[in-house]
Amino acid sequence: MELLSRTAQATAEELSAIAGVLGERTEQSSPRLKRRGASRRTLLLPVLHALRDEVGYISEGAVQEISEQLEVARADIYGVASFYALLPTEPQPSTTVHVCVDMACRFTGGQRLVDDLRETTGDGGEGDIAIHESPCLGQCENAPAAYIERTGDSRFSLTGTTTKKILESLKSTDASSPDASDATNQPLRAYSIGEAQLLRRIGIPPKLASYGDFYALRAALENGPEWVLENLEASQLRGRGGAAFPTAIKWRGVAEARESVRYVVANADESEPGTFKDRLLLENDPFSLIEAMVIAGFVTGAQKGYIYVRDEYPLACARIEQACSEAVTAGLLGNQPAGGDFSFHIELRRGAGAYICGEETALFNSIEGYRGEPRSKPPFPTESGLFGKPTLVNNVETFANVPLILNPKKTGAEETVAQETGAEEFIQVGTEQSKGTRLFCVSGACEYPGTYEAPLGTPLSDLLEEAGATESARVLLGGAAGAFVSQDQHDVPLSFEDTSAASLTLGSGAVIVIDPKADMSDLLGRITDFFADESCGQCVPCRVGTVRQKESVARIRTNGSDPTELALLDDLDAVMTDASICGLGQTAASAIRSARHTKIFK
Repeated sequence: MELLSRTAQATAEELSAIAGVLGERTEQSSPRLKRRGASRRTLLLPVLHALRDEVGYISEGAVQEISEQLEVARADIYGVASFYALLPTEPQPSTTVHVCVDMACRFTGGQRLVDDLRETTGDGGEGDIAIHESPCLGQCENAPAAYIERTGDSRFSLTGTTTKKILESLKSTDASSPDASDATNQPLRAYSIGEAQLLRRIGIPPKLASYGDFYALRAALENGPEWVLENLEASQLRGRGGAAFPTAIKWRGVAEARESVRYVVANADESEPGTFKDRLLLENDPFSLIEAMVIAGFVTGAQKGYIYVRDEYPLACARIEQACSEAVTAGLLGNQPAGGDFSFHIELRRGAGAYICGEETALFNSIEGYRGEPRSKPPFPTESGLFGKPTLVNNVETFANVPLILNPKKTGAEETVAQETGAEEFIQVGTEQSKGTRLFCVSGACEYPGTYEAPLGTPLSDLLEEAGATESARVLLGGAAGAFVSQDQHDVPLSFEDTSAASLTLGSGAVIVIDPKADMSDLLGRITDFFADESCGQCVPCRVGTVRQKESVARIRTNGSDPTELALLDDLDAVMTDASICGLGQTAASAIRSARHTKIFK
């Protein structure tokens, strides 16, 4: 990029988009006089999004203008933009249709949908439309799905869709970016085995009046930070994002950090194929996340929080923004929330199409305005996280459990807060080492796909029966980074300890049901394609290993397996698992390994 002419100038349209994020540029506001450092560079991803939304791509002239205003090298800006799948650096058609070709959509005709649309539209020719194959869009319960970007107009999702529906939406002048009042174009698919806790508000309008007056926050303010930490410890809550780390240890680690500046981050970059539970909560119960983050700010001493949402969730982004606005107006977010002697502000950040940004340190880099590449650990985020400061990061489902655990009781006509908590009730559900309920995303070859809330320890067979799956169905547990369940494991209890003992993982909660007649070689090929595409390329074991794994599986699909090829897969598995910097490389071979052990792939 530095070899290109420095004389390129931003157009008026580009200057307008940039000014919408960085402010108007005047002689009096020379970039040399602007604030420098992380607080300024962190605007890079938002300004790149503004250009994509309004102009369609990031041009040389726009890069030059951003470089001057943020004092970031042009090559650096180009390196960030080119890292993300949804930030093009070349001119694009005015409309881009991203069609999911991952597992749930693959089973329901996603690839055929791509082929039909390309044949019909000319793929960038007639009608100025581009058709892109996309990894999972997080709409698996209503497959197949598409995500549509219309430059200068709107971005929206279509689910349970067809070629005809997509073409009709492209011709419509009414299609617009979703707002908080929009309804999804498919029915909510939320179910519970036993009494619903996390899903109890699904189907109720996501308004503050329906949610309540942040009673858990008021209880926290009344009883103090140590009371909150003690109840989190008593609840034995573990992270619901995949690593299952004890939540209270994270919160206490940040609260006791020596640094005075701290941050709270909600990881809503839900990109694991087959996972959509966090999207359901963001769209239908946003206040539970906001309340939990304000409580986290109070307990840890953080004054700023970020919600990092994948860009393919436009409705979730709209509803979170609306919910934050309502909370600020009600005095429950911002300066002195609920009358507390502290301040806590939340900023929404859109991802840009990078699976790796679900890894917490890659997410930090993305927010800071760098490529979303993972950092080596230690130091851990509780010591040095976002902007090098102690950072508490949890995923959406984990945060949503916090108000349940504090569970203040409303008493009397004035609904005053009593000093009672739900920690004791919380640990009554689940198993000895896995407490509470868990959200499972069931998709694929079943009659009732959707988000299921079930007590941890519920047998997988019970979940499959509720979803209407056949006994002979195959199951991939944990998404592309998970493992296939053998037929004799269908009764495995869905708990952290039982799945670990069975060499399985709960992971992100994805339960992908596969028709026994499905082409498994095609599915395994897609999984290896996914990891080769999504590797950030930073470390050699993952960058090279995922490509070699993809090539090896392709050869086996064509020529059949032989001892040399299988030995190569074993070596790749060992190297990626042991030597990769982050979880992507460490789990890239998990599904292939388990497919071999369960005799799906020989």
